[in-house]
Amino acid sequence: MTPLTQQSIAWIPRLTEDGSFTFFSEVFNETFHSRQGAKQEAFLKFAQATDLESRSQQSHLRLLDVCYGLGYNTAAAIETIWATNPDCQIEIYGLELDETVPRAAIAPPVLEIWTPKVQEILQAIAQHQVCKLPHLNAKLLIGDARQTIQHLTDLDFQADAIFFDPFSPRRCPQLWTVEFFRQVAKCLAPEGKLATYSRSAAVRSALLAAGLNIGTIPMAGVQRSHEWSQGTVAAFDAGRLHPLAQMEQEHLQTRAAIAYRDPDLSDTAATILTRHQQEQQACTQESTSSWRRRWGID
Repeated sequence: MTPLTQQSIAWIPRLTEDGSFTFFSEVFNETFHSRQGAKQEAFLKFAQATDLESRSQQSHLRLLDVCYGLGYNTAAAIETIWATNPDCQIEIYGLELDETVPRAAIAPPVLEIWTPKVQEILQAIAQHQVCKLPHLNAKLLIGDARQTIQHLTDLDFQADAIFFDPFSPRRCPQLWTVEFFRQVAKCLAPEGKLATYSRSAAVRSALLAAGLNIGTIPMAGVQRSHEWSQGTVAAFDAGRLHPLAQMEQEHLQTRAAIAYRDPDLSDTAATILTRHQQEQQACTQESTSSWRRRWGID
């Protein structure tokens, strides 16, 4: 039995604050993007966080989009790279559970936020799960990412940038485990970066356990006490990362930092969550509520 299953519902666009659109998943009870701005999130937390503008001077870039969804992270990456170097050869693999999501995302008005060339690319990927152009080779693999990523590890695929964008850990713990991150890390090039919107201590601990170093995506401008980071960037080379603040480092010493586990990459969400809860209850580390009080986090 595959614990990640597809859904058959009508995808209704929801407007976000930057004028772009997202969808709401009834299965995971979450939207695909932040309400502050779906397009903005794709550029800030993924394309910019993995240094694609500066790396676009390379002749060839390889990208891995884990949980492709509406295709926004892939689209933002392509626009960022080709705005600097239109001759850069881009190779992309996307992993997606439900093929109806990218298909729904190529309908107006969702698609219209992108340049005409990127619109054509997203349409081809959604309709045919492949897009081949003179400077682009993109392929979408449909199914449980815990299985489809095996195709990439078998190919020894090495990505310069990995966009890690599943639903939140509490909603989709299957894709935030130590074991899955180890598979993903096999697909990261030695000089590559992985970016995710999550600042969860459990996620950061899992990345560390997978053999990666971690850094933060710092907040811009004035922020409230509970807004200490916009996400996490991981890499093999710690020197290329923005270091965690003291508060974030101490977060990794609390019970919140107990990582999710899925030993055989086949457990259901309920099984993973139950195991995680039991490990937290048995843990003797500082409680997360105590850490929050110490740092004055609302």
